[in-house]
Amino acid sequence: MDGRTGRSRNPYELTQESPVYVISVAAQLSGLHPQTLRQYDRLGLVSPDRTPGRGRRYSARDIELLRNVQQLSQNEGINLAGIKRIIELENQVAALQQRVVELSTAVEGAAAAMQQREAQVHASYRRDLVPYQDVQQASALVVWRPKRPE
Repeated sequence: MDGRTGRSRNPYELTQESPVYVISVAAQLSGLHPQTLRQYDRLGLVSPDRTPGRGRRYSARDIELLRNVQQLSQNEGINLAGIKRIIELENQVAALQQRVVELSTAVEGAAAAMQQREAQVHASYRRDLVPYQDVQQASALVVWRPKRPE
């Protein structure tokens, strides 16, 4: 069972989160030195998965994040503490967006249930009732006399 999506998946299926790249390959793919990757791991910027022997394994998403860190650092001139804060905020925004989707789905389900219940209530109304007309609007006076039992 995949914890993120809540569905079963093939253990051999590669996803963006599959930790498959050793540090040397990740360094080549990201255009960074392996020591830089180790430093980013120590600082908590990019935290790859670990093997039982404590070796780092990077996923495609980690490599994308490494490239993003490099771009922010080199091109934008943002220091590593600022980059860490940006990453934290981006993760928080993504989590909140997911929560909004979940809540929207729940609200839509509740609205559908409410409409269904409302339709059931309307269907249960007695159909022999006659709408009331206000006396002030009517121009005739009607006197009702009950039939007397004989």
